Amino acid sequence: MNPQLLNAEDLGMRLEIAGNLPIWEASPLCEHQKEVDRSRDSFRKNEKEGDSCNCIDAANVYVQFPDGSLKRPDIRFSYEAKDLEISPPIYLANGVKDVVVFNPYTKEIVHFRLDETLNLNSPVEIELACGCSCTV
Repeated sequence: MNPQLLNAEDLGMRLEIAGNLPIWEASPLCEHQKEVDRSRDSFRKNEKEGDSCNCIDAANVYVQFPDGSLKRPDIRFSYEAKDLEISPPIYLANGVKDVVVFNPYTKEIVHFRLDETLNLNSPVEIELACGCSCTV
């Protein structure tokens, strides 16, 4: 393969745009995908009479937000500054109601909302603003 024709994905890298900040990080490994699948499988719609959930279940996709940010949400830590300081304000400013960051090594969870930040320990059931819940 001609190295001049390689793209970031060929090199195992992916790009996010956080506001105006480009962030390059390594693509996730198999163990990461298992963690994603386990977490996604735990989501439950807790619809009460008259409620409806508009949750979107998507993995390994880019999401472009109204402010121009291009994010690729995941379940596991890439690096702490991105996951705990850079990304949550961008998600919340663009209408995401719950941002849950999980560190599988320490079992620590940080649950961000516009009006509060909770520090939790896994495993725990988390009630989301939409009425759904998940176990992390």
